[in-house]
Amino acid sequence: MSELYENQLFNFILLLTVIGEFFLPWILMHFYPGYNSKTMVMSALGNPESPVRNIYNIWLIWLGIFLLFTSFVIYPEIKQVSASLAVMTSLSIAVFAVGAGILAGIFSVNESKETVTVASKIHGIGSAIGFMFLLFFPLLSCITGFKNNNHIQGTICVIAFISAIVFFIFFIMGDKEEFQKTIFSYEGLWERLTLFCMYIPFIYRVLILLH
Repeated sequence: MSELYENQLFNFILLLTVIGEFFLPWILMHFYPGYNSKTMVMSALGNPESPVRNIYNIWLIWLGIFLLFTSFVIYPEIKQVSASLAVMTSLSIAVFAVGAGILAGIFSVNESKETVTVASKIHGIGSAIGFMFLLFFPLLSCITGFKNNNHIQGTICVIAFISAIVFFIFFIMGDKEEFQKTIFSYEGLWERLTLFCMYIPFIYRVLILLH
């Protein structure tokens, strides 16, 4: 597994997957009349009324499967630095992969928040737990970097972690009625920025290896 994490093909696919997390929704929104990327979360692209639901839900399942695989691939390398960090890092990725990827792709959220179904509840719980776990991925990567005397990685990841926390708070505030007419109502924007910050350890690692 550790050899695979050094493999250029694997890292190229990982980079494409991270890019696809943002690029695919940007493409799909043009085929979904009424979809607003600033105010609507990406999961809305997979709701039962969406004309692009099949494409987006298949993407979420692929994302989940690949990141779940990545959580096992990354483990041996981090274990050389710290076994406990390796476990926590792999777990943060794996829970996100299952909750916000596989389960979110199988069980769709509804376009309207007022419409609640069993599927939307599973989607909401899975995504929320997945986000909470991946939120600590940059922090764990920061600790790993400093322990490995890689101060550049450590610094980049701690900035990514702080930024992710801030954007995630904005994202949560956007769901509150009292903030509906403020900048915090841009849930789609804050979700994307949170995700981007959480993915930064992947981006940094891949760019270094593919350099």
